[in-house]
Amino acid sequence: MASPATTQTVRPLDTLRFDTSGPPQITSVVTDHLRMLGARTDHPGRGEGAATGGITLDGGDFAPVHALATWADPGSGLADEATVQAATGIMAVHGRRDGSPRGLAADFAATATAVLTVQGLLAGLVGQARGGGAAGHVTTSAGRAGLLTVSQYLAAAGADEGEEAELAPGGPPFTSSEGVLFELETLDPGAWAGFWRALEAPADAIRKGWRPFQFRYATACAPLPAALHTVTRAHGWARISQAAARSGAQVCALRTLAERAGEHDGAAPWSLTPLGSGPVISKPGPPTPGPPTPGPPTPGLPTPGRPLAGLTVLEAGRRIQAPLAAHLLRLLGAEVIRIEPPGGDPLRGMPPACSGTSARWLALNRGKQAVEIDIKAEGDRARLREMAAQADVFLHNWAPGKAAELGLDAEDLARVNPALVHAYTSGWSGRLQDAPMGTDFMVQARTGVGESVRPEGEPAAPSLMTLLDVLGGLLGAEAVLAGLLLRERTGRGVRVDSSLLGAADTLTGPAVRRAARGENPRMPAGFRQPLPTADGWIAPTDACAAAVAAYDLRALATDEALRQLHDHGLTATAVTTELSDLHRDPRFAGSISRDAHGAPAVPDPWSFA
Repeated sequence: MASPATTQTVRPLDTLRFDTSGPPQITSVVTDHLRMLGARTDHPGRGEGAATGGITLDGGDFAPVHALATWADPGSGLADEATVQAATGIMAVHGRRDGSPRGLAADFAATATAVLTVQGLLAGLVGQARGGGAAGHVTTSAGRAGLLTVSQYLAAAGADEGEEAELAPGGPPFTSSEGVLFELETLDPGAWAGFWRALEAPADAIRKGWRPFQFRYATACAPLPAALHTVTRAHGWARISQAAARSGAQVCALRTLAERAGEHDGAAPWSLTPLGSGPVISKPGPPTPGPPTPGPPTPGLPTPGRPLAGLTVLEAGRRIQAPLAAHLLRLLGAEVIRIEPPGGDPLRGMPPACSGTSARWLALNRGKQAVEIDIKAEGDRARLREMAAQADVFLHNWAPGKAAELGLDAEDLARVNPALVHAYTSGWSGRLQDAPMGTDFMVQARTGVGESVRPEGEPAAPSLMTLLDVLGGLLGAEAVLAGLLLRERTGRGVRVDSSLLGAADTLTGPAVRRAARGENPRMPAGFRQPLPTADGWIAPTDACAAAVAAYDLRALATDEALRQLHDHGLTATAVTTELSDLHRDPRFAGSISRDAHGAPAVPDPWSFA
């Protein structure tokens, strides 16, 4: 799919300029995205060594919008990607497959922070364009972004009941007899059994393996019977592929970063396509610079903390990607109405529960309304079209081609609402013709993520933390905000497409660029490997890692180890190993609350002023 620059004559940030400073892991992504959205800068890379990131976006008829991106809230002691991953629980969740905390070699928290920062800037401009008292300053931090990325795991850890699925080491990828590392994917227990029977796996191992395999999306681990790994090592890749094809399962060999660099099309992580040929909504007059008029807010108009107030989002989303995108839009003030099947979303009952509702489900769907719609029934589809006629955004992550089959694609809904932003969060956005099933772990395997998240000396292995579902949800919300701003500036509805492929390319961007230059794309051996203490683990900053590795801390309690390192001028932090302890962690004092169901709730990722 082509990038926005080639699919539209007007981009959301055309005529605007920006300036950035701050940590390059954050500001480089912010800069890339602002440029792809049409903004220009006269000072590329200025101030990238600063500890905090200041971004100013202004021009055209807009008053300036400022953003500040920091590593963490003051006083937390978190100073870079490594310490943020350690404190927020990212290392703990990513390390479940291996049995101990492990750092992601890719800058996952910084990338999420950058996308959230761009969201805050876009939301401020949307609020201005809609004529409300919009914010002129937004603050984000990698600490809060990190908490958001583990919010489902945190919710499960703090639920009323214990986790039903086993949290123990293990999981894909599998290995063929030639040494081909590969991922396996199926949502059908029959296809699972058929695949393993074709490889002559023991019946007991097939039966015992389905549950941990099925729950790996929720638990970030999959303690499969060892016999299943033994079976794949006894067969060649050709037979394994044949078994998958005959059973209906899918397999994908892990690609390298160099292979991804060779095929990368340079497209943006989303595309925005205006619908129709002329203005279809009344645009507000130019926004008035300066602070909002004092007094109570007008219902339906944006306020500094709720720039999307008065907008309605219809969300037909499953699992993580689309529900997370809609969750962020709700936090920005939009009314979100979930379209659920008859009987409601079955994931509401997924254990563990808080007050009878799935804790994981609440992490992404609290505060949303719900309407049950049978999309297979023409009467209900007509009802959904009537709802779309009154909405601002229709967001879904149905299977490819499903919306068109149902008569609910962008062009279909534009006939009943020419001003609608139609957003599709998919696996591949149609950009790879030989792509396997568009699920998190298959996209990780196909795009080299398995190499990017593991340092040299370790076999490539996609993370069982849902990295791309989460980052894909963040990009989906960013794309919707860009679509809303484009709508306000052009008066026309917009089709928005984002994908897990876009998320993978955003996360692996630095590594893929190194590979394209012929350099080693992977980080050095031992990169972001936490160090054990007598009662836990500590993680040094990336800058201090080499010096800290010279110390043997295994006889010291964590607090004492940190004190001694600090006395020697070295920065490190304790690694969170129990997510249920985060609510009383002094590094996040007062940040984690409880919702009406009693489920843990992470703070909003932005602060507006």
